[in-house]
Amino acid sequence: MSIRFAKILLLATIALWISLVVVGNLSDYGTNLLFVRHVLNMDTIFPHAHVHQRAIHWRLLHYAVYTLIVASEMLIAVACWLGAWCLWRVRHGSADVFRRAKRTAVLGLTVGVMLWLGVFVAIAGEWFGMWMSKQWNGIQSAFRFTIVLLVMLVWLTQSEDEPDN
Repeated sequence: MSIRFAKILLLATIALWISLVVVGNLSDYGTNLLFVRHVLNMDTIFPHAHVHQRAIHWRLLHYAVYTLIVASEMLIAVACWLGAWCLWRVRHGSADVFRRAKRTAVLGLTVGVMLWLGVFVAIAGEWFGMWMSKQWNGIQSAFRFTIVLLVMLVWLTQSEDEPDN
């Protein structure tokens, strides 16, 4: 199996994974909205933590944040699918053509790292103290997403030799 084919296949697998995340977030809307609501309300963190003033109790903002999360996941999935398709189309092209075709995939993977590292680990985890919640703690899951996407991003952006025609 060529390195190019392996990159395309794994990128498509990530696209499938994120697509299933989107389907799950839409088909179990209430549960996932509840997760966002508890994180923003900060109602399950340590009761004596001195960060409770950061809580956001405005329900409309809870819906907006959840909508932005799902929209971001949709963007990631679409960009990874399109990226895999773009790479598939030029899999026999020159190294420069293949490198240029990576742009959409790089966008999708970068947005994914920004979502799960920036939004879930940094903002939800640290600012809203999600790490303190026993029931509504998504740090481990977000870390798993971040690592998988980041490793793929690093590997994808490495150059390959000319194709084996």
